[in-house]
Amino acid sequence: MPVLALISAVVFLTVEQYVEWKYGIAGIVGLLLLTVGIKANSPGVSSAGAVLLALLLARPAL
Repeated sequence: MPVLALISAVVFLTVEQYVEWKYGIAGIVGLLLLTVGIKANSPGVSSAGAVLLALLLARPAL
């Protein structure tokens, strides 16, 4: 079990650093909203984070 927790922490930190590098502070806020919304079982907060991340990802195509 501790190995699984360590691997998931490393994966999360890697994704967080990539999002911050690629999309800046807005990406971190979107990822934070999505994570907090999922953990708190709040569809409104997780949806706001998902929409923010989707807008950041779609911005180069627009």
